[in-house]
Amino acid sequence: MTTTPVAPAVPRGLAGVVVTDTALGDVRGREGFYHYRQYSAIELAQTRGFEDVWYLMFHGELPDRAAAADFAARTASLRTLPADVTEALPAIARASAVSGPLAGLRTALSLLGASAGFRPVYDIDAGRRREDALAVCAAVPTILTALHRLGQGLEPVAPRADLPHAANYLYMLTGSEPGPDEAGAVEQYLVSTVDHGFNASTFTARVVASTGADLAACLVAAVGALSGPLHGGAPSRALDTLDAIGTPDRIDGWIREQVLSGRRIMGFGHPVYRTEDPRSRMLKSIAQGFGGPLVDFAVEVEAQVQAILADLKPGRELHTNVEFYAGVVMELCGLPRAMFTPTFCAARVIGWSANILEQAEDSKIIRPAARYVGAPPPQPVPAP
Repeated sequence: MTTTPVAPAVPRGLAGVVVTDTALGDVRGREGFYHYRQYSAIELAQTRGFEDVWYLMFHGELPDRAAAADFAARTASLRTLPADVTEALPAIARASAVSGPLAGLRTALSLLGASAGFRPVYDIDAGRRREDALAVCAAVPTILTALHRLGQGLEPVAPRADLPHAANYLYMLTGSEPGPDEAGAVEQYLVSTVDHGFNASTFTARVVASTGADLAACLVAAVGALSGPLHGGAPSRALDTLDAIGTPDRIDGWIREQVLSGRRIMGFGHPVYRTEDPRSRMLKSIAQGFGGPLVDFAVEVEAQVQAILADLKPGRELHTNVEFYAGVVMELCGLPRAMFTPTFCAARVIGWSANILEQAEDSKIIRPAARYVGAPPPQPVPAP
């Protein structure tokens, strides 16, 4: 007598399920700590530039000064898009006018991969994969800012090789060279969001990479996962929360209504962290460095949320996540809200690519199973 093997029970959403080994980093949610390679991600954001962290994720070590200068020059030289991609951007921007630059990026990445002749990662060596990844990571900020400006009826701003990554991003977005405070704040945000464990978009990128697909295909899939409001779409929504509250005298009543009705307060809570999100702590400090009414209001809302939860739901803690103060910082630095999630993407493409490069070293396809819960088969097929 044969028996059907029983599939192991797994939690919904694969929460806590270990699916592979990685040397790229980890998130320790109960401690409020995460790292890139062997370094604290927050310490890196506070002490090293974006290009250094990019180098770390791709090469496994921080560069010395000579290597850092060479890498910065190399990546800056890759910011200019191929002519056929540039020529297609106005049409892509028109087609994605409602859905925005992130949707347009999916189309542009597909075109970029085809134009550059990206081959399946299964068929090329590690050096070629890394070159493809460098090219696409350098191009993504150029694509995103061009799509945004075209959508606003403005001409794209060509990249400048003499500016660091974050400053160049702001320059291409606004047309003006940013001040050091704004460039530094955005750079710290970008570094802090390069990678964050096996989140939905990173896992998606690795699943596609496990099939041996080309790098552009892997990244298009990751962008699709990021576009969902439960993943990357929350920074502007956190500011929408502040707008909905409006004034300090409305904080208490608005929050109590949200909590008692069971509705989510955008910008609060995280599926992994059970304590304060270290990214939020850093971004709050950056925001307070700028100061002003928006920052004061955000700090007051944060305090009131925690106090009201303690009153209405004792024992339940709800801390701000990265999106809450990220929205505040980006607003203070002059980024339009439509570009909050695309800016997140401009950083996370580095982490996705590093994960794709790592996954490509393993020839085993990721192919999980599902537990069937429908009507017992086989049923007779009814006559038409």
